[in-house]
Amino acid sequence: MSVLVLTEQEIRQVAGLDESVLTQVEQAFTWLDQGLVSMPPVMHIEVDEQSDVDIKGAYVKGQAAFAVKMASGFFGNAEQGLPTGSGMVVLLSAETGFCQCVFLDNGYLTDLRTGLAGAVSAQHLAPEHVDTVGVLGAGAQARYQVESLKLVRDFNRVLVSGRSAENQQHYATEMADRLGVDVAVADSAEQLVKESQVVVTTTPSRVPVLSANWIHPGLHITAMGSDLPGKQELDPVILGSADLVVCDSRAQCEIGGELQHGVRIGAIDAADVVELGRVTSGQHPGRQTSEQITVSDLTGTGVQDTAIALATYAAAVAKGCGTTV
Repeated sequence: MSVLVLTEQEIRQVAGLDESVLTQVEQAFTWLDQGLVSMPPVMHIEVDEQSDVDIKGAYVKGQAAFAVKMASGFFGNAEQGLPTGSGMVVLLSAETGFCQCVFLDNGYLTDLRTGLAGAVSAQHLAPEHVDTVGVLGAGAQARYQVESLKLVRDFNRVLVSGRSAENQQHYATEMADRLGVDVAVADSAEQLVKESQVVVTTTPSRVPVLSANWIHPGLHITAMGSDLPGKQELDPVILGSADLVVCDSRAQCEIGGELQHGVRIGAIDAADVVELGRVTSGQHPGRQTSEQITVSDLTGTGVQDTAIALATYAAAVAKGCGTTV
């Protein structure tokens, strides 16, 4: 059996932040709601306090292939001038189990599908009219999330708050050029939230970075940094006071998302949380008024990896990219 091998450079040539890939990521959540997905719990390997590897995957009934992904986060790499995240994806035949494609993407596909999942949430949950977007964090996902958001909402201004003045300013300069909008460093996280209609949290924090005292009518929050037990970006009271809380996978979010903390203190009942697939499939209306406060709790699912791997594989084959071994 021949196997297609794609390098990161080749993958970037056929998969990017565009409407077609956004549609494929959205379809992943609908597949979940339709009961078509076999998706095991995340396999987490902790190497040390700064280093871990997650393995995710999912099979979708009716699809010719499915993906298994290994993604690493080695935060000590920053001290060596190396990227903190990496990974690779393999696409397996649903008929034979043989490998069809190896994506040597160095985490690019994970970044892409994660950013686009935020856009899917915002498409259904964010207010229709957005002037200012706030982003907590100034790393890779702070970029992917806001760029992806631009596919579904127009906005004129971005406020950023990060851990260092240097990172914040670099983000503001880079993203102003990339987006063609005003990007400024916020005076505080509180100011950022109070002046924004959409806020995205993209940090690895284990203590809340967003207070319940700052939220206001019409706000949408996408919280995507919390994906493991103990991680936390939101004051859990926010979940209880929001008009609508949506998660990518209730089972995962109860373990590693913001939901773990909201349930623990009794701020919210997990049964009251709507899975994103209910919204993308049209079974739930999502945001219904401009004044609602909405929260999206995203931990990242294996079916997203299968969806983007299928789309990338098809595009690569169509364009003749990659090396067959």
